[in-house]
Amino acid sequence: MRGKCSIKFFFLMAVSSAFLFSAQVSGGEEYAVPNSGSPYVSPEDLRDNEILHVPTGLVVSKEQLLDTVSDSRVIYVGETHDNLEAHRVQLEALRGLNERFPGKVAVGMEMFRRSAQPQLDRWNRGALPLDEFKKLFYQNWGPGFEMYRPIFDYLRAHNLPLVGLKSSKETEAVLRREGTGAPGLPEMDLGDSFHKQYALSIFGGHSSEGVSNKPYEMLTLWEEAMAQSVAQFLDDPARRDFKLVVLAGGFHVQYGFGIPKRAFRRKAHAFSVVLPTVVEMPEELKASREMKTEQVSIPLYSADFVWRVAYRVPQENKIRLGVALREAEDGIQVRSVVKNSNADQAGVLEGDVLLGLDGESLADVADLIARLQIKSFGDTAVLKLRRNRLEHELPVLLRPPNP
Repeated sequence: MRGKCSIKFFFLMAVSSAFLFSAQVSGGEEYAVPNSGSPYVSPEDLRDNEILHVPTGLVVSKEQLLDTVSDSRVIYVGETHDNLEAHRVQLEALRGLNERFPGKVAVGMEMFRRSAQPQLDRWNRGALPLDEFKKLFYQNWGPGFEMYRPIFDYLRAHNLPLVGLKSSKETEAVLRREGTGAPGLPEMDLGDSFHKQYALSIFGGHSSEGVSNKPYEMLTLWEEAMAQSVAQFLDDPARRDFKLVVLAGGFHVQYGFGIPKRAFRRKAHAFSVVLPTVVEMPEELKASREMKTEQVSIPLYSADFVWRVAYRVPQENKIRLGVALREAEDGIQVRSVVKNSNADQAGVLEGDVLLGLDGESLADVADLIARLQIKSFGDTAVLKLRRNRLEHELPVLLRPPNP
């Protein structure tokens, strides 16, 4: 993720990470609620993994947090998408709730679109193979499957349903083409002044003057679609006694004015917001991830609970096989092999079709790359491949590149 970021990546990181870092407030304004929405205690005064009950300013245990949010139908747990510690918090909250309400917890995720629900239902029944599930994740969200894999493994092991929340690509195309009044779009509230000012401060200004409304309209569509999915879940008679844990970027749940408010507008219900929060950016990540934004005054609590976490990203070990690849109907085809590379040393040949890694089938090139990155130099990976209609397994020693 270093170097130039795509517009899509910057936009996603902006709306997932906006709550993380303190920023100077323009014009000498002060937040109506001190400490960026924490009236008694600043998250900066917490230690990593301490949990603050924001309305009272009391530090609580994980058990106390779970006891409190257990009264809610919907529990929103925010994230910074590439922070492994945020995903750990999400899994801990999910595990704790499922232990209290076994088999009565479902998970809604921003990472899957509403249009993916038929395939998610297959996965919920155990009928969607892992490689197809990985491909579905990539098609709906992009890279990063392995960061969420512990959550998926827990859902699969405990047979907990997964719900896609985000708008479909077709719905987003309608918004771009016809605007916010187009038929077929969910009801869209563009009039929350606090939400809009805060969003526009991220996109480039404190007012709409000189700033395109298009990114804000798309952000609103995402949140309205996710809120619509939450309300439909709550209205489902078969899920009347279920809790729904929503995993989404921090901006979408902080202050309650994103998905929570929009879902409540559709269906009144009790909800809680838990915000894994980073207040100290590691020096080595500042260049690629820190964002300087001027924030506006928000007279709202940031969440029910702030859970301070460190910022830990997947190790960028740059492990490479040393091959050029293309995706084919029957697998991942090797177009060429770099001389003396790891693949060359293992005996991989041009024309081979890669089928699996370490006993698991491969969904696509992105899946192969992601799974290599969780390994370490010196490990051995076992490649399953097809050559001349015969399948072979080749051990590959993962050596660092030559200096």
